[in-house]
Amino acid sequence: MDRAAVFDVDGTLVDTNHLHVVTWWEAFRQAGHEVPMHAVHRAVGLGSADLVAHLLGDDRDPDQDAELSAAHTALYGQYFDRLPALPGAGELLRRLHGDGWTVVLATSASGAELGALRRAIDADDAIAATASADDVREGKPAPEPVEHALELAGVPASRAVFVGDTVWDMRAGSKAGVRCVGVLCGGIPRADLEEAGAEAVYADPADLLARLADSPLA
Repeated sequence: MDRAAVFDVDGTLVDTNHLHVVTWWEAFRQAGHEVPMHAVHRAVGLGSADLVAHLLGDDRDPDQDAELSAAHTALYGQYFDRLPALPGAGELLRRLHGDGWTVVLATSASGAELGALRRAIDADDAIAATASADDVREGKPAPEPVEHALELAGVPASRAVFVGDTVWDMRAGSKAGVRCVGVLCGGIPRADLEEAGAEAVYADPADLLARLADSPLA
């Protein structure tokens, strides 16, 4: 039977989480909201509307969501031509593809942002499909992004592993019934990833690649 390796992108394959922190912080600041950067960091990985709701709570004006998201997109877009892949990202995907895994991306990014991320990874030859924000109604931590990735791969949850860097990733994967692997390169502590469902945790894609034989992706 086929098997699927599903990957989050931001903070997992591309070193973008802190760029998101700064650009979301600035978007909030421009709109008159004081949101601590550490709080923004913990929310990265949620879809835009969910991130805004999570951070602003009762102070949120839903009519301002689109404006905040557009401001973040414009600020973050300044980095599209120089987004850095994390060590070993492309090599890991190509190795898994060569080993017979169907590699699928599951990300809240879409459009030009997703294109920039894929250029940074530089492993399109190994990526079978992408489940983006445009394809689902609910983002992580809902299981829908991972479930859609499994549909694209044509495999059941029992034949899949999901790799991500946030608690939202681990919760989404756990709800979808797949084995979850965490990476620390997004800045979230090991204990938090394990509590949210990570079966194993690695430093970054290069570390996972080096230890692949003893990992859930063996």
